[in-house]
Amino acid sequence: MRIFLLALLVPTFVYALGPQWLLVSPDGRATAGQRFELMLVAPGEEPLPEQINVRLRIDTTEVLLSMKALAAAENRRRIYEAVMPATVAGPVSMSLAEREANSVTLVVSRADTMQRLTGRAAKPPEETLLSEEEPVYFVVGYRDNDWNARFQLSFKYRLFDQSSGFGAERPWLAGFYFAYTQNSLWDLSSQSKAFRDTSYRPSFFWKWERSDERTWVDAFRAGWEHESNGREGIFSRTINTAFVRPEWRWPVGTGNFEFTPKVYYYIGKDENPDIQRYRGYVDWRVRHDAGGQWITTAVARVGTANKASLLLDLSRRTRDFKLGPLSGYLHLQYFNGYGEDILDYNMRRKAQLRIGLAIVP
Repeated sequence: MRIFLLALLVPTFVYALGPQWLLVSPDGRATAGQRFELMLVAPGEEPLPEQINVRLRIDTTEVLLSMKALAAAENRRRIYEAVMPATVAGPVSMSLAEREANSVTLVVSRADTMQRLTGRAAKPPEETLLSEEEPVYFVVGYRDNDWNARFQLSFKYRLFDQSSGFGAERPWLAGFYFAYTQNSLWDLSSQSKAFRDTSYRPSFFWKWERSDERTWVDAFRAGWEHESNGREGIFSRTINTAFVRPEWRWPVGTGNFEFTPKVYYYIGKDENPDIQRYRGYVDWRVRHDAGGQWITTAVARVGTANKASLLLDLSRRTRDFKLGPLSGYLHLQYFNGYGEDILDYNMRRKAQLRIGLAIVP
């Protein structure tokens, strides 16, 4: 009934928003694998079609979904329905694919029990085994009369398939992941265009995500991570850490906000025994996704000797700038503080601004 009450109130405000289409959700919620409804309000006397295409943005993934009209248009309003994809969970930003319109954010929950520690899901949803972990990008900057670049590759792999074998019989096993992140600094002004340093970070962790509305945390990770630069002698750097990472997410406007601090303990750091003075024991990470438009991520570290660093990433979809066939995201990165790479964990250089492209922002 709520969507029909909204239908009576929305037209009053449409003209104040200008000549654009307006999407409205009845309560901002949906369930994966089940039907949901949206109301579309047309500007002026524009006809309302029998079918609309909406763009769903889930984290860094976009899905195009067709919605069919439930009944005839009335007073420039029409109700459309579709089935929410079974693999979706959490905040989802939705907007019209072919028309200028606002974005709405729906919080999608799962009806299955796959995420619970015990029990077996009646119908486990399909989920990609290989997925993104941290941002994937290539950026270039200029500092001290030298050009340099930084790029990062990152992925995670779920070790147990939740739809068969041990993963289906024991759903908690589907929370085990192997992840790998590689970050390189490239000196473009040197004669040989050499890499200054590269960090290799394999990790193994278990991830849990809540399946109810009562749990105080949205997700939780615990695991082990190795980081080294693969060099020898005085240039060798290696650390091993055990970590936990709670995750909180809140819908904000048409987007969402994340707070995911990573707390770690050094298991081994013989080659750099004072690294905690510069890195500390927590990566303070926040992320804001403004409805799939601007995506901002900040990671701050504060060492025990009050030596700190800040990494700030800002991304925008390239298609919003009408760059033709170019895909991905325009990516701006700012770093200031100690230890941009593990080789120079105890050194501070001038602040660095870089710009480039990201595949995963």
